[in-house]
Amino acid sequence: MNAAEPRRRWWPRSVRARAALAAAVTAAVILVGIGWWVHREVYRQSTQIAEEQARKHLLALVDQLNEGVVPVRRSAVPYEVVATGRRSAVARGGGMDNFDPGTRHVLPAPSALSAAPPDDNAAWSYTVRPIRIPLRRDYDPGNGFDVAGGTYPVLYADIWAGELSSDKAAALGVTADATLRAYVVVLPDTAEAITKTTDGLLLRAGLVSLVLIAAAAYFTVRIALRPVEAIRVLTASVTPNDPRERVTVPATGHEITALATTINSTLQRLDTAAAQQRRFVADAAHELRSPLTTLLASLEVALAYPERTDWPATATTAARQTRRLHALAEDLLLLARLDTRTPTADPETVDLTALASRLTEQYPLTERPLTLTCDSTAPAHAHGNPDEYERLLRNLIDNAARHAAHRIQITIRNQDAWVVLTVHDDGPGVPTEDAERIFERFVRLDDARSRDHGGTGLGLAIARDLAHRHRGTLTLTPRTLGACFRLCLPQAPAPAEE
Repeated sequence: MNAAEPRRRWWPRSVRARAALAAAVTAAVILVGIGWWVHREVYRQSTQIAEEQARKHLLALVDQLNEGVVPVRRSAVPYEVVATGRRSAVARGGGMDNFDPGTRHVLPAPSALSAAPPDDNAAWSYTVRPIRIPLRRDYDPGNGFDVAGGTYPVLYADIWAGELSSDKAAALGVTADATLRAYVVVLPDTAEAITKTTDGLLLRAGLVSLVLIAAAAYFTVRIALRPVEAIRVLTASVTPNDPRERVTVPATGHEITALATTINSTLQRLDTAAAQQRRFVADAAHELRSPLTTLLASLEVALAYPERTDWPATATTAARQTRRLHALAEDLLLLARLDTRTPTADPETVDLTALASRLTEQYPLTERPLTLTCDSTAPAHAHGNPDEYERLLRNLIDNAARHAAHRIQITIRNQDAWVVLTVHDDGPGVPTEDAERIFERFVRLDDARSRDHGGTGLGLAIARDLAHRHRGTLTLTPRTLGACFRLCLPQAPAPAEE
């Protein structure tokens, strides 16, 4: 076989065929086990019935012998009556008469008794043991059951002729002191025939059952998978240009319903993510176009009227707009990296108290007279990237500096297993209905604010993404005056001193 050709597998690819095959194999194993148990039980019960028939026949033989009556040859079971002092059998039948009656008896003669055998029961007793029927030249089975050469369970009972009258002993052809033994052979032919017939019925019924079970499993799975096929067709029709298609949720309440609900939820999330991405691209293009338009207009005017242009002012405007473009590009690149959700490599233990104190001392407050203070009682350690923590805190301080009237307060506390950092300004605050919207990208609540002083609209979005990246949360805490942003991060143990 060519190595490039795919290997053929006996296991079918279709779910319907797999379910039918699995059901048939499982049913086959169960039916084989049940059939084996039925086979053994039928054989055991049939053997017990045969032994019971042999016991009744032995009882009839004993009664006949006690009455001095020689049993007839016609019998449903093989039997033989032998006696001490007698070479030939007293009586035989049921297949044992196929031996030559003029020859020696087939089954062994009993030992001589001087008294009647003990009788434990009120009626009579007998013995059961396996005996081999010998092969002899004088045996001709004819059309009957061939018993010669086989070993069979044999029931026998002894009778002492001393208890019989002389007439009865003479009628049986034995002496007055002889011991008679009546043998009845239990043949397995009836039990084997019944078991064989039962096995045949079980085999045919099992094959029919396997076919029916496989067919039922196949069509049941086929019917059950119809909603899945409908879901597949509808899902295949979802395109980037029209992501609003939804699958039909079955009203049955089974697993397919949960699948359809999950797929609809996934499609809704993808639709929402696609809409957010489109809106983000549109907003980013709009934000980039604004400084580019300003920069291009300034340069075109300067080039059109070079003798009237204030070139230092034009260069200042161009530099300011270029800085805006650079800041916006940096924010967009950072958001793109955060969207990949790449885990922070080799997290360090960062003291947020020291970081906040350093930013408080270095933050420039030249545009407006603002007071920036940091209140902390102890070091506050957290795992993460120091540069990302610095970007997060700087974004919060930048946002507070744009809206604060006079002061900005940074507070850091260790609470249970968390580090809680708040940045509170005394500005106009944020309406309650906008408490979550301000963390969206390119959102500015004050549309009239100058874009030169309003930022890019990405600072709080980046800050929240960085908080989530470090398994923390960033929320807006209600305050009567100003806005208060609350950052919660898992507390890390203090690093060991070297």
